[in-house]
Amino acid sequence: MKLISAVCLGASLALAASAFAAEKTVSGTLEDSFCYVTMGAHGASHKKCATACAHKGIPVALVEKSGDMYVLLPPKNDEPLPDTVLSKMEDEVTISGDEFSKGGVNYLTVKSVK
Repeated sequence: MKLISAVCLGASLALAASAFAAEKTVSGTLEDSFCYVTMGAHGASHKKCATACAHKGIPVALVEKSGDMYVLLPPKNDEPLPDTVLSKMEDEVTISGDEFSKGGVNYLTVKSVK
C-alpha cells in the first residue's frame, strides 16, 4: 500500500511540475556563462574557450539579441546537455524546449537545436 501511495504521489508531482512548463522557441547565441557574465567574453575568438568551459560543466546560456538570457538545462534529469549544444558554442542557434523561471532566472530545457 505504501508503494502504491508513493508511486501515485510521484506521478502527481511530475504532472504538477510539467503543468508549470511552457513550450518556447528562443533564438540567440550560445555562451559559457562564466566568461560571458564575468568578463564579457564572447564571439568567434572565444569559441575554443567557450567549448572547453561547457565541456567542463560551466552552465551554458542562450543569449538573445535583446540581452535576455536563458540557462540551458538537459531534456531530462541526470543527463548532460546534448552534443548539439556543446558543438555550437558561440554560434547563433534556435532552441525549443520547456521554459521555467525561478528566482529571477530564466531556464530552457533543450528539446531541439537548429
